[in-house]
This record gives sequence, structure tokens and C-alpha cells, in this order.
Amino acid sequence: MMTGMGVAQAQSSVRSSLKTSPGLQVRKLQEEDMAVYLIGDQMKTLEDGTLRLEGGAQVRRIDSVVKGDRIDYQEKTGQVEVRGNGLIMRDGALVRSPEFDYNLDADTGRMSSPEFWLGATGGSGTATQADILSSNHMRLSDVNYSGCPCPEPAWYIQSPKVDLYSKENEGVARNGVLYFKGMPLLYSPYLTFPLRKERKSGFLLPTYGMTTRGGVDLSVPYYLNLAPNYDATLTPRFMAKRGAMLGGEFRYLGDSFSGELTGNYLPDDKELGYKRWLFMGQYRQSLPASFYLNADIRRVSDDDYFRDFSSFGLNDSTIQDLASTVTLGWGGSKYFRSHVSATRYQTLQDSSSWYRQPQYDKLPEWYLGASRYNWGGFDVVSDNYATRFRMPFYSGNLSEFDNMRSTRLAPDGTRFSSYTTVAYPIVRPGWYITPKAGLHMSQYQTDWYVGDPNMARFADRARTQSRVLPILSLDTGMTFERDTTLFGNDSIQTLEPRVYYLYVPYRDQSSLPLYDTSLASFNFAQAFSENIFSGGWDRISNANQVTVGLTSRWLDADTGFERLVLQAAQRLYFDKQTVTLGDEKARTSTRSDYLVGASAALTNTFSVNFDAQFNPDEKRRNRLASGIRWRPKRLATLGLNYRYERDPRQVVDPNFTPVDEDHRGKEYVSMTGQWPLSNKVYAVGRYDYSIQESRGTQTVLGLEYKGDCCWAARVVMQRYAVSARETNKALFFQLELSGLGGIGNDPIKMLRDRVIGYEPVTNPVQEKMIHERYE
Repeated sequence: MMTGMGVAQAQSSVRSSLKTSPGLQVRKLQEEDMAVYLIGDQMKTLEDGTLRLEGGAQVRRIDSVVKGDRIDYQEKTGQVEVRGNGLIMRDGALVRSPEFDYNLDADTGRMSSPEFWLGATGGSGTATQADILSSNHMRLSDVNYSGCPCPEPAWYIQSPKVDLYSKENEGVARNGVLYFKGMPLLYSPYLTFPLRKERKSGFLLPTYGMTTRGGVDLSVPYYLNLAPNYDATLTPRFMAKRGAMLGGEFRYLGDSFSGELTGNYLPDDKELGYKRWLFMGQYRQSLPASFYLNADIRRVSDDDYFRDFSSFGLNDSTIQDLASTVTLGWGGSKYFRSHVSATRYQTLQDSSSWYRQPQYDKLPEWYLGASRYNWGGFDVVSDNYATRFRMPFYSGNLSEFDNMRSTRLAPDGTRFSSYTTVAYPIVRPGWYITPKAGLHMSQYQTDWYVGDPNMARFADRARTQSRVLPILSLDTGMTFERDTTLFGNDSIQTLEPRVYYLYVPYRDQSSLPLYDTSLASFNFAQAFSENIFSGGWDRISNANQVTVGLTSRWLDADTGFERLVLQAAQRLYFDKQTVTLGDEKARTSTRSDYLVGASAALTNTFSVNFDAQFNPDEKRRNRLASGIRWRPKRLATLGLNYRYERDPRQVVDPNFTPVDEDHRGKEYVSMTGQWPLSNKVYAVGRYDYSIQESRGTQTVLGLEYKGDCCWAARVVMQRYAVSARETNKALFFQLELSGLGGIGNDPIKMLRDRVIGYEPVTNPVQEKMIHERYE
């Protein structure tokens, strides 16, 4: 039994309220200044001075409306007696009763057998009696309450006494029982709920599920509406295999700042015998003189935290790097911008795999940018960085990597880089040409640590090195159009050829350090870029090459909808590649792989896509992605996807042999779907299979039952890989009660992330508009 359960209301973000000018404030009228309007088919005055209204009788005042077959109104006292089909509306709430007494001036009264409706965003119900104790307080006896607008609600709360406080936006039910389909589900001696869709403190509905790494998992969140601009959620969580964990979230918003703090703490893991924790914090601050401060901190206690405590599957359990960054910036100019930042990475290792070299910390990095567009027809852009790189030692908890705690893997150092470009775009209807010239300058101050045995190979490297490279390019394109037909429908076809020339002279860069540069994947965007390497450009490849591309689109003539797209591109080399990463093999061919792509909406319900990279000389694929999707109606979708990607170094060197899992190509098949098994039962699922590893990496299977009104039930099983050899299983149960929330662990976010095109089977409860309750 829960000792104090509440249905709290928490919005997804903290919003500040608008400030009202003192001159625009609405001042409440005094009761003696409020005009009273009497309406009725017949009206007469009784001997005691009472006004009797009969036939469509109404008593109206600016703050309330009273209706009935017969109304007796005493003007001096404000007392109203209603007999037959009584109705009163006040503060947006509406109550019906066969007969009641009410005092307009005192805001007090009593109603028999009331039926109440708490406004457009509230619930409704019945009671045996309603006592109106003040303008803010109504007490109901023997209550049935539900937020479900159906004639026969699927769920309701039954309580012998309910107090409604309109100003506090709170309902309080004593000894309340939540019923579903007439069966009791939950009891609480003190149950609170919001009257309107606004934030309110109280317990949220509990969530529960089951995982192989945590066992039975139960959470009971408590929401704290601390102020209009900040709130908090405390979440006690019990895991049968791990113990009791406390989680918390604090959100805040000010005139010039906002932020969010999230944390979990497990004082003693029952399986491992030590504490586990997570901390995440985001902060955004606007400072005077156009300065700003941003902070994003992410840390966990150990390498396996997300594998053991993830509730959402792959998104969390496969996290490998956590970045913590603090940035102080300035953006007060139309043409200039600058910031200084510090970034540290926490690299999470996998004991069942190879040791992953951590990313370099940037302590600190300074940036100055300048740009001026259409400056006499020229576009001028300059990006300038000064970065101090530090390679961290291993500091995790895995004994398998104890030898890495004092092993130096790479040098530290400082890099200064500047890249300034000048372009002159000429754009005309149907064609464009953009010549561009740039100068990239870099200087390195490197600590090679040649006294360390692991660093002896760098003994001949100079501490100070520099590199200056001009980069020249010419980008041209044209667009042709014609009227045509496609699949029997009128269409507009475009033909869009593009030619991109790039020239970069050779500079020997083999002795420069490698901080944050890697070989980029070859795709349509990269084919028209200035460097085959990504990141901070510790390597800039020599180039004397042309990229030729062609795109053709078919657009529906009446709507402009893109029905079919075909793309192709290839790069032609006039010089050999002489700049590489380390000892990797350089390209020797005179032409790149073919890039081809296609996407088509063959009908309004069936679509296909295809994207591939082929080596024409060796007649092999280096990358291929394809998929089909069929969506014949709402709540029915099927998808099949295939993806293959060779390691970029294998693309250049077919004889390259990867040394670990992180440097192998990937090949997998994915199937997703949501499908009705009947008009009430729906199946949902996803299956990912790694052909390379010969194993399933993720399985999602679920059933959803769509109730007749305001409810749905779900059971979802998920199995996913958390490391090279380990998997986790999770089981989700949920009973969704529209207008109240969900009981159990909510799988909706997971299903939306995993199943393309997934839609919840329940429709949101429609809020009534204000004119629908006008009386």
C-alpha cells in the first residue's frame, strides 16, 4: 500500500511567466459593485420580498452563473434557492444538481447529488453532496472522479471525501481508491491531484519493470513545484539485484540564466560492493556586454554504469565517451565572435573488448571567428583556434586495464590554427559559380616525452613545427527543369549537374602530432569538401582533383512533393595522395569510388531508399545502405533496412587488417514494424542482426491493447547488446490511463526511438474549448 500517493503534474520544461505592467492590472470588483441579472419566463415577488423566477430561470453575475427550472432570489442577502435542473458555473467549473441552495455574496452553499466538471483541462464526476465552503473551497462527499471524458469512464477514483481548492489548483481525496474497469488498482489514504493542467507538487505514478542486470525495478517519483521558475523531482528507485538508489532532477530558469541538474546515487551496490553514481548538469547564462557562459558536465562513477542502470536500452548502454565542457563566449558583433572553453572526456572502457585510447582533453581552447558576407560581392570567413591538448591516463575501475593507469599513449601539446577564406559567389537563375581561395596556417608546440619508453619513437620530432597551406577551389552547378509525368501523374523533373575543383599543394606533415583528426567517410557531402580528413585538420591532404555530381528530382506538379531523387558522384584525381595518417597506405588510383543514391515515394504509403559507395576497379562495395517502408494506414507500418560499411582505412588499403572491434567494418540488417492483429490488439517490434558478429544486437517485441475509451495496455520485451559479449534484457509493463498517466515503466520513448513510424495506439484526450462550456 502507498501511504501518500498523488497524481502530480509536471511540465516538460520550466517556463517563466510574463510580467504585467502595474497600469494593466485587473482589479477585482467589490461584491456590492457587481451587477446581478435576472432572467426567466415568469417573474414575481413573494410576500417576504423574494424574487421568484420560473421557466428558463437564470441569475447571472460577473463571477458566477446560476440556472434552474425555478429560482428564488433574495436581493438583500444574495441567497439563491434552485429547484429542478439546477446548474452553477464558477471559476471555470460547472456543477449540476436537482436542487441546491447558494449564497452569491458569501460564496457558500449546499448541493444534493451533484455532477461536476472541473473545466476544459480538468476531470469530472459525481457525488452524493457538495458543500461550497468559500469561493476557493468545495467539499464533495462519496465521490466518483475521472479525467476520462467517456460516458462510461474506464478508470475513476472513488473517495468518501474530496476537497477542491481552486486557487491552489489542488484536489485532495481521503482514502482514495483508483479503479480500473471496476477493479481496485491502488489505494491511498491521502491522494492529491491537479484541477487544471498546471504544475503541482505530489507523487507521480510509480514505474516498474525488470532487467537481467538489475532485477525487478521499481521507482516512485515525487515532484516538487517549488516556484514558477524552478522545480525538482526526487525518485527513489529499488532494484532487486542492486539495492536502493536515489535519483533527482532540479530545473531552474531566471531572466538571464537557465539550467538543469540530474543525479543518481547508489550508496552500496549489492553485487559489486561499492557506490555507484551519475551526475549531469547543464547551465546557460547571458552576461552583460554580449558575453555568455555555458556549462555541460557529465560524469559517472565507473565504466559499467550505463550497462548496469540503463532503462532505455542502446541509447544509454552503448555510451563510450562523456564530455564535460565549460564555455565563456562573446557574440556582440555582427562580424566577430569568440569563446574560450575547457573540455574533459570520460572514456568508458569495456572489459570484454580492447582498450580504447581516450580522446584528448582540451584544456583550454580559445576561438576567434570573423565573417563578412556580400562584402562588395565577396564572402570572407576566418576561423582561428588555440588549443592545449592533454592525453589522460586511465582512471576507471576495471582491473583488466590497470597497466594503463600510468602508461603514456601519446604526446601532449598546443596547436594554433588559422583558416581564412575569400569566396566570390556568382548566382544567377539556373546556375552558379563560386571561386574560393583560403590560407590555412598551423603551429605546434609538442611535448613528446621522449624519456618515456613508450614515446621513444618520437625522439627525432621537433618541439616546434608549423605548416602553411593555400587551398583553392571552384564550385559550379546548374539546374534544368522540364514538365513530365511520373507513375501517371504530372511532375516537374530537374537535372542538376555539379562540378567541384580543388587544389591543395603537398606539404610534408608526417612529423606533426595527431590530436583530433581521422579519415572521413566518403559520402555526397564529403565528396565536395576541402579535406579527406575530419576533425581539427592535423592532416590536410594534397589535392588536384575534380568531383563531378549529378542529381535529378521528380516533384509533384501540384504540391511540389519530392517523389523521386537520383544522385551520382565521383572524384577524379590528377595527382597521387602523399599525405596519410601515420603508416596507413596512400591512395594510388586516379578515380574515387562511385557514389550513387536513390529515394522514392512510389506511392503515398510505400517508399524505398538506396545509398551506396562502389569501387569500380575491384568491383566491390565499400558502403551500402538500403531500406523499404510501407505504411498503409495509421498504426500500421513495416520497414526493412540493410547497412554495410567498410572501415575507411580498408577502403584505401584492401589489405588493411583491423586490430580490434572498433576498427572493423559493420554489416547488419534491421526489421521494424507496428501492425494491427485485430481492431484492439497491435504488435510492435524491431530486430537488429549483425552479420559481421553473427548475432542479434537488439530485439524489441511488444503487444499493445487499445481499450474502448481512455486506456491502453502494453507489454514490451527488449534484448540488447551492452558490450562485445554481453547482453541485457528488459521487460516493460504499462497500463496507460488517458487523463491520469501510466502505471508501470513507460516504453513509449523507447518504441518511438527504435521503431520507425511508431504511433501510440491511444489518442490524446481532447481539451474542450472555452466556448464549449459557455453558459
